[in-house]
Amino acid sequence: MFPDPVFPWPNDAEVGLSITFDDARASQLEVALPILDASGIKATFFVMPAPLEQRADNWRAALVAGHEIGNHTVTHPCTRNFSFIGKNALEAYSLDDMEWEILHCNDRVEQCCGVKPVVFAYPCGQTYVGQGAHTRSYVPLIADHFVAARGFPGERHNLPGRCNLHQVFGCPFDCLTFEAVLAMINAAREERGWLVLAGHDAGDGRQRQTVDEKTLRMLCEYATDPRNRVFADTFGNIAESIKKKNRTAE
Repeated sequence: MFPDPVFPWPNDAEVGLSITFDDARASQLEVALPILDASGIKATFFVMPAPLEQRADNWRAALVAGHEIGNHTVTHPCTRNFSFIGKNALEAYSLDDMEWEILHCNDRVEQCCGVKPVVFAYPCGQTYVGQGAHTRSYVPLIADHFVAARGFPGERHNLPGRCNLHQVFGCPFDCLTFEAVLAMINAAREERGWLVLAGHDAGDGRQRQTVDEKTLRMLCEYATDPRNRVFADTFGNIAESIKKKNRTAE
């Protein structure tokens, strides 16, 4: 039996919101973080170690400000169906290879920033290794190491009372207008859902894989207005809250 899907959001809120970014890209530090910090909204950044280490002081400052750093593997393996994937195609990976990816990423993040990630985002949203009859899901591996994991691209918001915390829908945030995001929030509100937005760069939303700076600013203003009854927090904080409440309801 699943728990009741109606979820009691804090502060009499009607909808939950988590803003997430992937890859530890420079524009996240230069464009997104100042907007987030000005509003007080805490976001989750799913990182790879190399770009994290290149600007370690900035990422440590983001942690001090209350943002969350999650695991996005060391080399970002995806299917070889993508033209940009070289030797680290998922089809050539084993479960042991993937475990190395996530544990080594965790170790390097902890060495760099002093925190061990408790949340994960699947590179390219893909959850398998191998191919054909030898394909294996690595979701159980992620469940062994993380409180929750975000997929991509997700079709809709999540229902907190029954969502699969290791395959959470992450809805694309890149290139959207504020009006498009507001429609997603209102759809989630109808079911007291949890909307998880997933972006990459931040700046000019006309560019590929870029969260529009104006959209992000308007979203932060909207989400922090108590009249709109939005509860915004990191992916990990909301996932942990859901996990505890659902365990109590079982």
